[in-house]
Amino acid sequence: MQSLVSKYNVAGPRYTSYPTVPYWDDVSFSLKEWKECLKRSYVESKENGISLYIHLPYCESMCTFCGCNKRITKNHLVEIPYIKTLLIEWDLYVSLFEETPRISELHLGGGTPTFFSSENLKLLLEGLFKDPAERANAELSFEGHPNNTTKNHLQVLANLGFTRVSYGVQDYNLSVQKAINRVQPFENVQKVTTLARENGFTSVGHDIIFGLPFQTTKDIENTINLTKKLMPERIAFYSYAHVPWIKGNGQRGFKDEDLPSPDEKKKQFELGKEMLLETGYIEIGMDHFALPDDQLARSLEQKQIHRNFMGYTTETTQLMIGLGVSAIGDSWYAFGQNTKNIEEYKSLVEGGIFPIYRGHILSPEDLIIRRHILNLMCKFETSWADNHMYFSELPDVIVKLAEMQDDGLLKILDKKIEITEKGRAFVRNVCMAFDLRLQRKKPDIKLFSMTI
Repeated sequence: MQSLVSKYNVAGPRYTSYPTVPYWDDVSFSLKEWKECLKRSYVESKENGISLYIHLPYCESMCTFCGCNKRITKNHLVEIPYIKTLLIEWDLYVSLFEETPRISELHLGGGTPTFFSSENLKLLLEGLFKDPAERANAELSFEGHPNNTTKNHLQVLANLGFTRVSYGVQDYNLSVQKAINRVQPFENVQKVTTLARENGFTSVGHDIIFGLPFQTTKDIENTINLTKKLMPERIAFYSYAHVPWIKGNGQRGFKDEDLPSPDEKKKQFELGKEMLLETGYIEIGMDHFALPDDQLARSLEQKQIHRNFMGYTTETTQLMIGLGVSAIGDSWYAFGQNTKNIEEYKSLVEGGIFPIYRGHILSPEDLIIRRHILNLMCKFETSWADNHMYFSELPDVIVKLAEMQDDGLLKILDKKIEITEKGRAFVRNVCMAFDLRLQRKKPDIKLFSMTI
């Protein structure tokens, strides 16, 4: 296994979309086409409802491992104006569809959603859902910071229908925490995990990162042993992506030589995965784990799991709308991303203009490959038995996958590919063989993380 990790540890996309963002065709994209794709997708799928991602960008301090779009401030007077703008943006979509869409899934991401007071989060949710019964039928989740998620946050959000929360743990070693400017003792995580369960949350998730500055395999072992004391229903165990050249991501405060070596990082990954599997967690797609009775694990077993810009989800929706600065929407036929500047975002929205600044309209070939990659990421298999799943360069893809078959990572059957148990850790490598956009244009590996 060690030699395979070395062999296939190359930079690649995480495939929350296809084409991936660096290969979007911004030149031929237009706001008019984006709106047309939205309306088409809504008509086709409105009975299933939509997914809604809301980006809340504010944080009180900069975590130096984070590559997300955020605004650092301690001024909480920004909360109400931003929420008002979010609700205006939502009204733009309601007007486009000529009715209020049914929300089947909603996620609050950031930034730090718990930067906002519970009262203001309630204001936002009640502005989106006019009828409390609609909230009761939706899958509602949010990201919480262990240091500022309060009992009141959890009580209010639970009363609004939230059942899932994910907490960013990263690592429990104090030296690592200081390097990434995210000091939070185990006791803080334990407190908010317990409070969530006491308030009716049925799925608590912890995010753990390997490959952080000064981190060792002993740190991974300690972090997972402490995590086992709390047994969160879901765990995201993923690699730190070091991209300090991207403007505004704040990855500073440590040097490149402070990061674990590639060999050390591989050991961290292998140890962490082994410990989680031994504890009884089920491996979900790529770098996610869940307890067997969690809905995510059940969806995997039933082959109903889905993946979009929010990651793995139990809700399979064709249309996902992104609200807020830098948020990305997905109409299946097209992607659109909001401007990354808060002031510009507010100006456009309050002027009645969709704040989309770039996107991509998928070609017929894109749509076929997208379905193959989604199948591989979610089900570890894909098929072209139906003619509509065939594309002209598929034979070349099969040739590229032959070596992975020889290594025992997958099986190439009659018009079908199955990723083996051994190959699940390398699912991104399999997807890269299908990624024609990446192959036709010289990839900028700085835009991607290592597969391990």
